[in-house]
Amino acid sequence: MRVLITGAAGFIGSHLCDRFIREGFYVIGMDNFLTGSPNNIAHLFGHPSFKFLHYNVVNYIYIEGKVDVVVHLACPASPVDYIKNPIHTMKVDSLGTLNTLGFAKLKGARYIFASSSEVYGSPHVHPQPETYWGYVNPIGPRSVYDEAKRFSEALCMAYYREHGLDVRIARIFNTYGQRMRIKDGRVIPTFIEKALKGEPLPIYGDGLQTRSFCYIDDLIDGLFKLSLRDGLEGEVFNLGNPEEITIIDLARLIVELTESSSQIVNLPPRPDDPPRRCPDISKAKSILEWEPKTPLTHGLVEVVSWFRDRVGLSL
Repeated sequence: MRVLITGAAGFIGSHLCDRFIREGFYVIGMDNFLTGSPNNIAHLFGHPSFKFLHYNVVNYIYIEGKVDVVVHLACPASPVDYIKNPIHTMKVDSLGTLNTLGFAKLKGARYIFASSSEVYGSPHVHPQPETYWGYVNPIGPRSVYDEAKRFSEALCMAYYREHGLDVRIARIFNTYGQRMRIKDGRVIPTFIEKALKGEPLPIYGDGLQTRSFCYIDDLIDGLFKLSLRDGLEGEVFNLGNPEEITIIDLARLIVELTESSSQIVNLPPRPDDPPRRCPDISKAKSILEWEPKTPLTHGLVEVVSWFRDRVGLSL
């Protein structure tokens, strides 16, 4: 079977390429390297089951031969990236989604859209089930990502209802692991880099806001199951770890694991930063038979070791 993965050189995309190849698929990876890195897929170049296309998904997509599965992961996912590239972010999750959906329809392929917990905005319901509609500021600085993902979800469901396309939506919550960029801007790589360098760890607000963090191997397992399980047309699944931790406790944990002398400093809160973010994964547990297995401390030990060798490098 052949699978097209957009955003293949990104953090999540590169790991998903590895998993599909390991499971016997032929993978066509597509990326324009805006936030992805060739380093993430360098080990796949020359592999008989991998083909890479340097391409921007906002343009029309055509690939010769059959394609059985399309996974649309391409999109800047860090607030640093999507606030820096607001228009491109919206294009990737509008034109890019339209182009990949049209391609999947042409090929008769199953379509998996990588959405985000950001569709819930600053939620009033905890934890967030898939049935919750969210509470989003449509014109705030984060809206370029939030609303783009929400539009893409609506577009996926339009293709499902009008054309009968087999679409599935994965709402991905905070994920961490190897191959994250050091300058990613998200909290775990930022804290690890600062701690390894002995620099202050910045916390926006009082640090009592919570997040839940899913280790990359667990997330990839969920995405893979969602991609292959039959009978899930038009379904939406939260994929994330339901164990919450405050940002200040996360900072303390990373200081401890890195044996750092770094101090924790408080900065003004960021606009529209949700006070809590936690998935209800009961649907994924019952239907996909999936749930995260990696404790946060264990995953962080692995990631700290990976980052320790790369601090100072430009990734």
